[in-house]
Amino acid sequence: MFKILVMNLGSTSSKAAIFEGEVMVASTNIRHTSSEIASFHKVLDQQDFRREAVEKWMREENISFESLDCICVRGGVVKPLPGGIYWVSKEVIDDILAEKYGTHVTNVGNCIGYYWGEKYNKPVIFVDAPVTDDLCVLARYSGIKQVSRRSVFHALNQKQIARQYAKEVDGDVSKLNLIVCHMGGGISVGAHRKGQVIDVNNALDGEGPFSPERSGGLSCFAVLDLVEEFRGDTRQVRKLLVGGGGLVSYLGSNNVQQIMVLAQEDDEARRVIDAMIYQMAKEIGAMATVLEGKVDQILLTGGLAYNEYICKMLAERVDWIAGVKVYPGEDELAALAMGALRFLNKEEEVQSYN
Repeated sequence: MFKILVMNLGSTSSKAAIFEGEVMVASTNIRHTSSEIASFHKVLDQQDFRREAVEKWMREENISFESLDCICVRGGVVKPLPGGIYWVSKEVIDDILAEKYGTHVTNVGNCIGYYWGEKYNKPVIFVDAPVTDDLCVLARYSGIKQVSRRSVFHALNQKQIARQYAKEVDGDVSKLNLIVCHMGGGISVGAHRKGQVIDVNNALDGEGPFSPERSGGLSCFAVLDLVEEFRGDTRQVRKLLVGGGGLVSYLGSNNVQQIMVLAQEDDEARRVIDAMIYQMAKEIGAMATVLEGKVDQILLTGGLAYNEYICKMLAERVDWIAGVKVYPGEDELAALAMGALRFLNKEEEVQSYN
């Protein structure tokens, strides 16, 4: 049975797990304090700190690198790539160290994985990176010639949920048309045509519905007005749009569970939640047109999918398009492990980064 180490780094956490086949046999969620993270000048400077924390956990669990068949890390902010499995290669690391496409803590995970792969001679891969780009030609046009739309979304969870649904219905994901709505701190809605996400709102850049902490799509002139209001300080405007938008802007909190309690007595809180649901439904409807109305199923996932009210009200707005199925949460460690198993079982080939 294959033994796999998977790792997913967050801004203040380092998550790792050991899988034997499809079964998780050990896991950890190492929390880092804000002061620990703030001590590093650059995100990439965290490599040794994060690596040593995971290695300490592995020693405590009596797990050796020599016993592993594969290491799988979450994809980082690298160049746009078709969905799939990729080696964490020297070319990937060179782009990460040069910060060619930006920087993110997931890039640190790739550097750590590469270090382990070189030291212990183990295959190291990533699966369905956030920059997964299956966009169809027409989806790339933005309306400004020198600007192309980017594909940045919750690719790992969206694609895994699509595969899971296909397996449950004894189908092949490459023969299904699905709309997957990931509902978390950011909300992304993807049109999955036969396994490829041919269109999706770029929640990172502000497209699509507003969410617990993101403003969603604003008019161009509204953004320019904000830049003027903040006297040209685009950094502060970015913080407002991503982190201070959505529910945070309207209600001062991104805690949906608490807001739902408030909404039972506060009409404005209820209207804000309903408006967020309304905008998600609009985005799902838009993706239905991308698939020309030929939608086999709508899948709701992410942390907000635990909320019965949100899922019920959203389903009532869109179930005329197709049936709706809910997959609460986002088990990214399991999604990484399933990708590694597809690689080890030779069910999916590793693609070239070049």
